[in-house]
Amino acid sequence: MENVENMEYNTTRNHLTIREYGRHIQKMVEYVLTLEDREKRQKNAYALIELMGFLNPHLKNVEDFRHKLWDHLFLISDFKLDVDSPYPIPTRETLKARPQILSYPKRYPRYNHLGKNIEIVIDKALKEEDPEKRQGFANSIAYYMKLTYSNWHKELVHDDNIQTELSSITKGELEFNNKPFVKHRVDNNREEFISNVGKYRKNYGGRSRNQGRDNQGRDNQGRDNRSSGRSKYPKKRY
Repeated sequence: MENVENMEYNTTRNHLTIREYGRHIQKMVEYVLTLEDREKRQKNAYALIELMGFLNPHLKNVEDFRHKLWDHLFLISDFKLDVDSPYPIPTRETLKARPQILSYPKRYPRYNHLGKNIEIVIDKALKEEDPEKRQGFANSIAYYMKLTYSNWHKELVHDDNIQTELSSITKGELEFNNKPFVKHRVDNNREEFISNVGKYRKNYGGRSRNQGRDNQGRDNQGRDNRSSGRSKYPKKRY
C-alpha cells in the first residue's frame, strides 16, 4: 500500500521541457540546480552534456551540435543554471524571440500584359548613357514585348505596333532598330497538322470502292463466296 502512495503520475509531474531527452535528463538537471558547490555543479553539467549527446546521436550531423546541446541544457533548466559554458549563454529572449513579419510584396504594374519586371528594365535603359548599351536595351525590350504578346494573345503582332507601344511607354526615348523575330508556335503546329491531314487523305484516296467484298461476303461479280452449310468432313454420329 505504501508503494502505491509513492507512485508518480504525469499529472503530478512538472512540465517536460524537451521531450526528446526524456524525464530522467530533466530530473538530473533539477538535481544539478540544487548543488551549491560550483565546481561540482560544473562537472555534473559536462557529464550531462555528454549524456545528452549520447542519447541524441542525430545531433552530431548538425553543425555545431555541442553548441546546440548547451543551449538545450540552459533551456531545460529554465535559464537558472549557473555554470560556465564554452559558448555564449542564451537567454529567454534570444531563444524565444519571434521573427520579424515579412512584408508582402505589393507591385502594381502599369502595363499588366507586360508585367513589373519590364518596367524595371525600361527604367534602367533610360538611365543608361552609353548609346550602344541603350540601343541593346531597346532591342531586347522590343523582343520581349513581342514574345509576351504572342504568348498571351496567341497571335502575331506587327513590329510597328510594338514600336508605337514602346514609344508611348518611354515617351519616344527608346526605339529599336532590329526586327524582333518571334516564331509563333500555334501557327506552326496548325500548318503541320494541315499537312499531315493532307497525307492521310491521299492514303485514303488510293483505295477503290469497287475492289474487295461487301459486308454480305459477295465479290464484285455478285457471287456468294461464303461457305455452304455442307462440311468437308461428314458429321459423326454416336
